[in-house]
Amino acid sequence: MTHDSHAAAGGTDATGRLLAGLAVLVALYAGAAAFGWPQHGRDLLVAAQAVHEGHASDAGHGAHAAHAGTSPPAVTVLPFCLLLAAIAILPLTPPLAHWWEHNSSKLLVAGMLGLVTLGYYLFVHRQPVDLHFPVHATVAPAAQGLSWGVAGAVLANAFLSEYVPFIVLLFALYVISGGVRIEGDLVATPQVNTAFLAVGALAASFIGTTGAAMLLVRPLLETNKERRYVAHTLVFFIFLVCNTGGCLLPIGDPPLFLGYLEGVDFFWTTSLWQEWLFTNSSLLAIYWIWDTFFAHPREAARDLARDERQTTRLRISGLWPNAALMAGVIAAVALLDPSKAVPGTAWHPWIFLREIVLLALVGASLLFGSHDIRRQNGFSYGAILEVAALFVGIFVCMQPALALLDEHGASLGIDSPRAFFWATGALSAVLDNAPTYLVFFKTAQTLPAVGDTMAGVDVGRLAGVSLGAVFLGAMTYIGNGPNFMVKAIAEQSGVRMPSFFGYLLYSFGVLLPVFAVMSFLFF
Repeated sequence: MTHDSHAAAGGTDATGRLLAGLAVLVALYAGAAAFGWPQHGRDLLVAAQAVHEGHASDAGHGAHAAHAGTSPPAVTVLPFCLLLAAIAILPLTPPLAHWWEHNSSKLLVAGMLGLVTLGYYLFVHRQPVDLHFPVHATVAPAAQGLSWGVAGAVLANAFLSEYVPFIVLLFALYVISGGVRIEGDLVATPQVNTAFLAVGALAASFIGTTGAAMLLVRPLLETNKERRYVAHTLVFFIFLVCNTGGCLLPIGDPPLFLGYLEGVDFFWTTSLWQEWLFTNSSLLAIYWIWDTFFAHPREAARDLARDERQTTRLRISGLWPNAALMAGVIAAVALLDPSKAVPGTAWHPWIFLREIVLLALVGASLLFGSHDIRRQNGFSYGAILEVAALFVGIFVCMQPALALLDEHGASLGIDSPRAFFWATGALSAVLDNAPTYLVFFKTAQTLPAVGDTMAGVDVGRLAGVSLGAVFLGAMTYIGNGPNFMVKAIAEQSGVRMPSFFGYLLYSFGVLLPVFAVMSFLFF
């Protein structure tokens, strides 16, 4: 366990400080509500939607209004590329590897590169930029001097519109699921491990990839603790539970939730069940063959004997209150969208009310849940802090890349479902898959439909965008938030996980062939 993991361990002191911080945030939000600020943001959003509906345009979101000349030059993507390079190379550089283990070091690098990106917009960029929070607007640069408005708009897009909802949802799922313990040590046979992966892949669509991953990664590690060759099991866990399993419902993966907010029917994603079944069944079969014929036979006989002796039955604890709180998370995500009225009412939730409710549910889990269960889980805040530290830079540094895609995406010649699958997937592997999904969703909306439509998008293209974002988010550690969490938890448990490039060997060797066959069969 790294120094930061020790410092962030979920002990009494850390929990007490976190509860105090959550109480302060709730109080600040209540104070803001007393002044009407969240309500005002909600009212602006509702008014913009009325204009959007009245003019049949994209005024409410502004994804593809005329933006000629507004995107930055390609060189502005360099800080994002450097951040990816740091994530890939620094853990492999002996003089810097130990320094990089600290989450404070990751935050330093991510923050500095994010400041470089913001500095470009502050000092250099002389074109208008689109502001997306709380509604679309165009922010012009200063006539002379520093363009604080432009830099502020980019920061608001990255932080308020994208990062805060992203990290709060991951944080809520991470902490609440961390209060549930599936305890037991089964015999770590290929069949048992395959069953773990299959259950996780199914659960991912119903409690989210983050919730399923955090719930099952610890018992999987416990079951395999006597085995030496475990890294491949965790890699397949990332493939299946953190990514490909989560495409059947909008709550399964953040990109699909964005599609739901854009008007995709809640149950439309269940129509992707054939692609889901083929992909996950193929990966499970590959894993079973790998573990049965290559990994398991390499284990030492004494380790296998100890594994068979040291077994206990599975037992679930901590369901109260965390099962109810997890249901609350799902309800909050589904119902407290400020762009939609609560079903059965005309009331639109306030801006950030959803996030405050999620944080309150976290507080309830910490306050009323069992501290002993978290201690037995080896629960710490290190994994979520690692994701938070890196993605604060990723969300800022990728703004120029998203702006370039937003302006030029429709001219890339991408029009078939298969092309949308690979284009969305390729960028979801290195950008966060949620905003990448939204860019290509909006791109698909600009094209004439060749068949049935959903939310203004040809359903074939929508399937390509949805599956590309969800499936190919598994290609790298940074493609989807839970990927990094599982990596961090596994390493804290003593599993030597592949490096950034080592993971790519797995994904290119296993995932790409499966995705190629899937796209050939279904697109």
